[in-house]
Amino acid sequence: MSTATSLSLTLIMGVTLAFFSPIFAQSFPPIVKQKVEAAQKQVKTIGMEEYQKLVENPGAALIVDVREPHEYAAGHVPGAINIPRGLLEFKIWSPVGFPASSEMDRPLILQCQSGSRASLAAQSLQGLGFTQTTAVLMNLDDWQKAGHPFTK
Repeated sequence: MSTATSLSLTLIMGVTLAFFSPIFAQSFPPIVKQKVEAAQKQVKTIGMEEYQKLVENPGAALIVDVREPHEYAAGHVPGAINIPRGLLEFKIWSPVGFPASSEMDRPLILQCQSGSRASLAAQSLQGLGFTQTTAVLMNLDDWQKAGHPFTK
């Protein structure tokens, strides 16, 4: 890469970060937090210790990472499949056996970066008739720092 190209890319990245940083730094309206908290009251939740046991026991449950594909590609828990939250209602069917025999009672463990998207995803799947949805409430960075399995 030439020096001029490198300088141009650096300048573009700097301008982009300067423009978008305030957007990313903003917090969400209180209604978003309320929605997540309401979902967590309606679904089963587990923490890191219980999640670790499930990860160590492949086949006990279908682990679904509901983060975006680029987040999953940057690193994920081994054995987790990636179905982004925004596509979950449309893409969950293949892993659960549709159309031959949908396993609506199959244990589904929903995981994301912090538990918020997982909670909303678990609530959404319950609304579709899945009976064993569980959201993992933990920070994925803490999972890695604790030395738990993580694939990049």
